[in-house]
Amino acid sequence: MNNEQEVKKLVKEKYGEIAGQSKQQNDASCCGATDCCDSVYNIMSEDYAMLEGYVPEADLGLGCGIPTQFAKIREGETVIDLGSGAGNDAFVARRYTGAGGKVIGVDFTEAMIEKARANAEKVGYNNVEFRLGDIENMPITSNKADVVLSNCVLNLVPNKHKVFSEIYRVLKPGAHFSISDIVLEGALPDKIRKAAELYAGCVSGAIQKIDYLAIIAEAGFKNVAILKEKKIVIPEEILLQYISNEELEDLKQSGLGIYSITVYADKPAKDERNCCEPGNGCC
Repeated sequence: MNNEQEVKKLVKEKYGEIAGQSKQQNDASCCGATDCCDSVYNIMSEDYAMLEGYVPEADLGLGCGIPTQFAKIREGETVIDLGSGAGNDAFVARRYTGAGGKVIGVDFTEAMIEKARANAEKVGYNNVEFRLGDIENMPITSNKADVVLSNCVLNLVPNKHKVFSEIYRVLKPGAHFSISDIVLEGALPDKIRKAAELYAGCVSGAIQKIDYLAIIAEAGFKNVAILKEKKIVIPEEILLQYISNEELEDLKQSGLGIYSITVYADKPAKDERNCCEPGNGCC
């Protein structure tokens, strides 16, 4: 994975495969991305089954949080779900917006878009829309959304600065986001960081928590807060496919922490940064 296009190609291929799998198959792999372990490990995903609006066919077990839990979605609002997959979070968000609101899911994997649209048709939601597109360059007009959601997706994106700039662009002034994602405290061993399977499996694409929060602030957001945090433990049998026993022992002593966080932030009602539109690349 030497450049951003290679990373995107890998992610699109892996998640195209996942779109054809059930939640049970995805739970039995590393964040759904690879057959790297034989036993069932539901490493990161949360249980959606008791949530209103839950559509089982849309749940592929790929999340690492429940961003709608802190999203403050109100009836009639417009919500954008980034990396919407088969539609799991979009359908839960629709329960809050009601029939008078709108939910737009964006995903760059064709198979996921097809699956999400089929799920929307099955449940008869005509105000939940799924658009094919790259979240680094969203097919959405500026100042459109009241809320932006994303669940365990931004860690897969090479240019996180660009994504948060795009989130800022599509949010209305005074609007906000609620995003669940994977971050690190401490360094991943090179062998794990360079593993393609673990990149698509939500681990080696993650960055340091302090850097993640700094990118959000640099994009212009205010009131940035981590509202939920959970430590993720990667089973040793998975790690040993990439590192030796000796390296595993070193890793245990290194203090590395892999965390699922749900972070909230506001777009200011007035942009006082004295720069041009973020989508133009000069903010």
